[in-house]
Amino acid sequence: MFKDATITQIDEVMKSAQAAFRVYRKISLKERAELMRAIAREMEALGDELIRVAGEETHLPEARLRGERARTIYQLNSYADACERGDWLEARIDTAVADKAPPKPDIRKMLVPLGPVVVFGASNFPFAYSTAGGDTATALAAGCPVIVKAHPAHPQTSELVAGAIHKAVAACQLPEGVFSHVHGQSFEVGEALVNHRYTKAVGFTGSFTGGKQLFDWANQRKEPIPVFAEMSSINPVFLMPEKMAVAAAETARQYAGSITLGVGQFCTNPGLLIGVEGSDLDQFIAVLGAEVKTIAPAAMLHEGICKNYVSKRDEALKQSGVEVVAISGIEPQDNQGIPTVVAVNGDTFINNSVLHQEVFGPYSLVIKCKDIAQMTEVARHIEGQLTATLMATDEDIKNHQALVDAVQDLCGRFILNGVPTGVEVCLSMHHGGPFPSTTDARFTSVGADAIKRFARPVAYQNWSDSLLPDELKNGNPLHIWRTVNDVLSQEPVV
Repeated sequence: MFKDATITQIDEVMKSAQAAFRVYRKISLKERAELMRAIAREMEALGDELIRVAGEETHLPEARLRGERARTIYQLNSYADACERGDWLEARIDTAVADKAPPKPDIRKMLVPLGPVVVFGASNFPFAYSTAGGDTATALAAGCPVIVKAHPAHPQTSELVAGAIHKAVAACQLPEGVFSHVHGQSFEVGEALVNHRYTKAVGFTGSFTGGKQLFDWANQRKEPIPVFAEMSSINPVFLMPEKMAVAAAETARQYAGSITLGVGQFCTNPGLLIGVEGSDLDQFIAVLGAEVKTIAPAAMLHEGICKNYVSKRDEALKQSGVEVVAISGIEPQDNQGIPTVVAVNGDTFINNSVLHQEVFGPYSLVIKCKDIAQMTEVARHIEGQLTATLMATDEDIKNHQALVDAVQDLCGRFILNGVPTGVEVCLSMHHGGPFPSTTDARFTSVGADAIKRFARPVAYQNWSDSLLPDELKNGNPLHIWRTVNDVLSQEPVV
């Protein structure tokens, strides 16, 4: 239905974005926030048609899509509020001291926008991580024009949302190039977007292969640019001994739901469950298996994801030492992912890299360790993750600090006695983690701190007050929080 953008079209789009950047970067925080709120209103105005089209393209149920659209609208509005507050600017002011030897100059620092940002839509979140999703919202908040490449799995959904954004841009009387939308199934489209001289950053949510390729292209440029890619995560869960002694069955039921939620197609799906051999872990495995056998297969997002799930799952099942705990007792139909739990001992896991790979879908691997020491060794062999979870009592944590430290080292969000599925949109959320879960563990893609990805610091030295940006002027006309001579304040500089 939609043709891949040509190199000529991409060049035109990028030139339009660069021209828009010269204007958009200078508009006020309030005007940026108004644009984001206008996008939220236009997206909501798409009504049931957007839900219908997204359902047809993604196989996601109506309730899930309505919830995700509400989350996306909330993101746009909450990031608009954060944009306007200006905390993310990290405004710093150190006033001059003339009688110091040598004299101390007046220095003021804040974050400024990078330039045009290319966003690659995600397959598993057609709203929240796609065309008007978090990357787009935070780039706009930072003052950067956005170029979205629609995900080929839901092109019409992306087109509808893009139309809503275009309406909002026009209603706010901003340059058309503030937002652009292109299609492309070929690698050539993505490569051209990343390599264009006007592209200053990239946002991506998807596979490790896709994210790493974008990262490599970006770093091979004459002028390397940042790629904020969320890629691969199996989100290990560590089942601590005292917790299992009192809550093995309850925890198993909790995790049966988390593993199969959304047919396992969440970046925070718990793909590893690590415990110590014994009757308590046996009970956990038995209850988990019984639950999983009753959960019906369901349609996955698209045929490519289902094929990849079947291939990765079958490869894991073929590995020596892997035993099947449970497979759904209901026969899958075409394009359906079948819930599966398998188990392996700690030694086998540590020595088999295939078992460390993400199986994106309703699948989890139980690792049976000999003792806490081996659990700690397993933790140290796991690559970087978005999340890691301890199912533990207070005493478990106090008594096994080496394990706790090892688990903290591998994740961006450290969860106690919960499930990793579900990512709250709030300032304290960190949705990122050590490589290969993301390309830069210092940044989050959820929460208002995500705005900082698309900005860089500039220090102004000895500028007269009238020439400074409003954010740094003595009078603080925007009434934002600033650090003035090491004191956080909203007061004017006197």
